[in-house]
This record gives sequence, structure tokens and C-alpha cells, in this order.
Amino acid sequence: MKFSNWLALSGILITGLLFWSLREIIVLIFAGIILAMSICTLVEKIRSIAPVPRPIGLVICLLLLITIFSLSLIIVVPPFTKEFQELLIQIPNAAKELWELAIGSIDNISDIVYGDDPKGIWDQRILINGFTPFPDGATLANGVTDGIKRLLGLAGNLGVGIIQILFVIAVSIMVAIQPNSYKEIAIQLLPSFYRKRARVILLKCGQALSSWMVGVLISSFFVALLAGIGLSLLGVKLVIANALLAGVLNIIPNVGPTISTIFPLSVALLDAPWKAAAVLGMYIFIQNLESYLITPSVMHHQVKLLPGLTLTAQFIFTIIFGPIGLLLALPLAVVIQILIKEVIIKDLLDPWKKGKSYKFSTALAQD
Repeated sequence: MKFSNWLALSGILITGLLFWSLREIIVLIFAGIILAMSICTLVEKIRSIAPVPRPIGLVICLLLLITIFSLSLIIVVPPFTKEFQELLIQIPNAAKELWELAIGSIDNISDIVYGDDPKGIWDQRILINGFTPFPDGATLANGVTDGIKRLLGLAGNLGVGIIQILFVIAVSIMVAIQPNSYKEIAIQLLPSFYRKRARVILLKCGQALSSWMVGVLISSFFVALLAGIGLSLLGVKLVIANALLAGVLNIIPNVGPTISTIFPLSVALLDAPWKAAAVLGMYIFIQNLESYLITPSVMHHQVKLLPGLTLTAQFIFTIIFGPIGLLLALPLAVVIQILIKEVIIKDLLDPWKKGKSYKFSTALAQD
């Protein structure tokens, strides 16, 4: 290899190591870009309704967002916080209730199979093996409580979290003020022959992300609304907290809906077992309605992601970026899928001719 080739390879390796060391900052910048794109989408919606200059539309959009956030803090957050605290208290009690129901069911089955002997073969096998397969109710309740504390502790230090949120908001506002300028800076970092093609690819990424954001907001709203109506009809307590959790966690595919089902199930189980079964059936119905009716209706322009790819992206990005990677797994997967389709498949693989060297610039000129 020539010296220039070694120099280029070294530059690529150093750049890769630099990006890896700064991956936490990079994912926060990506979150800021997503938020900026949502702001830009709202600005364009406002300008489509009222033909105003973009700076005025941006000011109206920010004032509207600040107003909605302030009203949420005043109206929604206090009852949600109170109900969420009660919800965390109810979960260990529900775990104990579930344990007692399981023990009762096992005893009934043991009586049917082995007779009325309270120390049947099932109990003897447990004693012979020297362990109990299930803990007592208090141990299980404490385990659930400790698990919740660990789950809530994933967010890390509160001060660091606030700084990260402020950083994301600052990046999003700066990008939303001059989106084209930042886009051109990113494009200038690419080779000159690929800049025209890069603008097309970035436009497709922006359209896909905008469609995803609008679709997620609409589908999450309907999930929260349907969950609130269903829980109210079933007479389950803590409706506001459970409905808001269902809407917020709906942003995280696969994992989020499963977690959101645990909380209303715990509350319903303390009232009556049939309510818990009804809540489970209702949430399954809502998720199927969201997956097969609401989401396809509002995301018909979105890049289609296979469920297996979505789950794989969640697993990989959570390992690389931590909890925030789980939240941003879907938009990251959307962008990566477009880059693979446009750059690797269309620009590299499709023009390839067997037995001939591939000239990248010539293929781009013919695109």
C-alpha cells in the first residue's frame, strides 16, 4: 500500500475511534436534531395555515409549545405524580396478591392430582431438592420494589439528566432557527462529487423522520385516550397515570407497551382477578388496533421497518448508547435503513458490473 492509502486508513480508524468515544454526545445531538425537525414540521404546518414569514412562524411555534408545556405542568403533572406514586406502592401489594393466587391454584391442582394430602408428592419433591421454587409474598414484593428502583435509577444522576435535556433543547432550537445552514455544513464535509446526491438522501431522511414523529404523536394520543376510556369503563383506579404511561411508553415499540400493561394489571388485580384479565385483553386489543389500523393510517409515508429489525435495533442501540438508545432506536433505525438503501444498495451495489472496476463518481453522474 502507498503512504497515502495508509494515511487515509489511519484517518478512518482515528475518526471511528473518535466517534466511538463521543457516542453519548453524538446520540444527544441526534436527539436534538429530531426535536428540531419536529419543531420545523410544526412551523411549516403553521405557515400552511397562516402565510407568515418563517421567523414569525418559529416564534409562534415556540410560544405554542411553551404554553402547552406550562398547562401540562399545571393541569396534568400534579394528579399524574400523585397517582404514579400510589401506583408504585400498589405494585408490591399486587405481586403479593398474585403470589397468593398462584399458591392457591397450585394447592388445588395438587389436591386434584395427589388427593387431599397437604404434603403431596409435589411438596415432597421440593423438600427433597432442598429449595423452594417460589419466594414468599414479602420477598417477592421486596424484589419487585428493588427492581422498580433499579429501573428508575437507569436515568442516572438527576443533575446530569437535566444538563442533557437542556443540551438537547439548546441544540434543537439552534438547528430549528437555521436548518439549511447546518445541513449545508454537514454536506460540505463530503466529497464534492457526492454533495448533490447527499442533499437528496438527507431530504428523504428528513421526510421519513417527520412522518415518524407525527405518526408517533397521533398514535400515542389515541392509545392514551383508548386506555383511559377502557380503564374508566372497567372501574380501574389511577386512570390518569395509567393512560399517560400507555401513551408515553407507546413511543418505544415492543418493550414500551409491555411495560405499560404491568401497572394497570397490578391495580386491577387488587380489586378482582377478572378485572386484571379484562385489562390484559383490553390492552392487547388496543395494541392490535394501534398496530394494524391507527399506525398504518397515519404513517403511510413512513419507512417500513420489520418487527425483527426493530427489536434488533433496540437491543443494539441500548447496549451502545444506554437507555437513551432504547428511546431513539426507531428513528435511528429509520435513518440507517434509508442510508443503507440509498448509499450501499443504490449507489454501490446496483451499478456494480461483474469483472469491471466500479467508478463511483461516474455512477453518481448517471443517477
